[in-house]
Formats: sequence, structure tokens, C-alpha cells
Amino acid sequence: MISTSIVVLLILVVIGLSLVTVQQGTISVITMFGKYRRILYPGLSMKIPFLEIVFKRISIQNRSIELDFQAITQDQANVYFKAMLLYSVVDNKEETLKNVAFKFVNDRDFMTALIRTIEGSIRGFVATKRQSEILALRKEIVESVKESIDHGLETWGYHLLDLQLNDITFDEAITKSMAQVVASSNLKAAAENEGQALLITKTKAAEAEGNAIKISAEAEKIAAQLRGQGVALFRKEVAIGMSEAAKEMQTADLDASFLLFSMWTEAVKNFAADGNGNVIFLDGSPDGMNNTLKQMMAMNAKDMAGKK
Repeated sequence: MISTSIVVLLILVVIGLSLVTVQQGTISVITMFGKYRRILYPGLSMKIPFLEIVFKRISIQNRSIELDFQAITQDQANVYFKAMLLYSVVDNKEETLKNVAFKFVNDRDFMTALIRTIEGSIRGFVATKRQSEILALRKEIVESVKESIDHGLETWGYHLLDLQLNDITFDEAITKSMAQVVASSNLKAAAENEGQALLITKTKAAEAEGNAIKISAEAEKIAAQLRGQGVALFRKEVAIGMSEAAKEMQTADLDASFLLFSMWTEAVKNFAADGNGNVIFLDGSPDGMNNTLKQMMAMNAKDMAGKK
């Protein structure tokens, strides 16, 4: 009875030692007598107890590490990088997993090699560029790193998913000089914009003033034309009126000098009414009046002769 129990117990122990559970996202590498034997994928599997052992459990999930290192540019400026590296196993094929399991003694050695490779690639790229170019070359740096290390990582069983340069800084003196350059550029741009705005303002003002002068001159021209037309019409109407009055006086057998005398007295009356305080000197003596009438009669005779 006791021997039966012992046998059952031994069988249970053997079965227990034969069962292997592989977690999701990981793969187990099995060796026997120190030599690679096979791969166990996620789930419940069996192995030969005491002979087959789980040499290494490999995660096939994405992994990340942070990098913090320094590089020197072509013009001897110190550049400080803070980066995040995202990587994973290439695939779950047997040859890939064998490379991951046996290329390095342990994960620590692999991480050291990976970090130094990434840093060396970035330093090599930065050494060919000037300090003023670095900030604008984030994308180019990442592409250069991927191109230079992808093949090497594949031989180890890994590949680079992403490299993010989260922070790029310089020594304090360089940072201040860069800030001064940016400030100077901004001041220059502001001055240029202000000058352009002032030029546009003055140009528009000159155009407006020119248009105003042009409009004023055109209006003055039209006004002068209208004034001239008014004066001409006034003179025409006066001449017509005087001609008709002269004809009426001739028909009535009256002396034309009476009409001229009436016009002369009417003019004197208008001088007095609308003179606005101005002093006008007229010769009111009989001889003066006689001379004035003769001159007016001569002008009227000349006008009548011109009409004939």
C-alpha cells in the first residue's frame, strides 16, 4: 500500500515537472545538456523532466529605454541629448529567437551594446554638422541612426521601432548666444515690417493727397467754366436789353443819351447800395458826366455797328 502511494506520488511529481506554462507575450528557449533543443510558445507545454530545462524566457513585446548622453559638433560645441529608444524582437521565428537567446551572455550586456551603438551613431552624425544646424536636423539624425544600426540589430534578433530625441540642449554660453541671434533676427524683421508699413502709409497718403488735388483742380476748372459762361450770358443779355431799349427809344424819337444817363445813375445807385464800405471816386461835375456819357455813347455805337 505504501509503495503504491509512493509510485503515485512520484508519477504526480514527474508530471508536474513535465508541465511548463509560457506566459502570453513571451517565448521559452529549451536546452538539453547545454545544447539548444526547441522553442515553447505561449500556453501549456511539456518537457522532459530533469533533462530539458528552460534556458531563457524571451519577451516579444515592445521595450523602451531612455538615453542621456553628450556629443560634439564640427565646430566643437557640446550638445546634450535626451532620447527614448523603442525596440523589439524582429519576429518569433526559430532562428531569430536563437540569436536573441545566445548572441549575448545576458540582457545587461545586450543593453550596453545597444545603448553604445545608438550613442556612437548619433555622435558620428553630429560630428559632421555645425552647432547652428543641429536643432533643425532631428528627423535626419533619427533616419541616419536607423540606417546605420538596423542591419546590426537584425543580426542580434532585434529591430529599432522608433527613436525620439526629446531634448537637445547646449552649454549655457551657446544657448545665450543663440537667443541673442534670434532676438536680433526678430528685431530686424520687426524693423523691416515697420519700414514697409510706414512706406505703405506714406504712399497711400501721397496718393490720397494727389487725388484730392486732382479732384479740387477739376472742380475749380468746372467752376471757372461755369463762371465764364455766366459772365458771357450776363453780357449777352445786357447787350440784348440795351439793343432793344435803343430801338424803342429810336421808335419813340428819343435821344439815346437818355438811356446812357439812366444806366450811369443806376450804376451810381448800385455802388452806394452794395459797396460794403468801399470808397469809389466818380466825377460828378457836368463836364465829367458829359465825358462819361460820350464814352458810353461811343461804346454803344461801336456795339451797334458790330451787330450790323
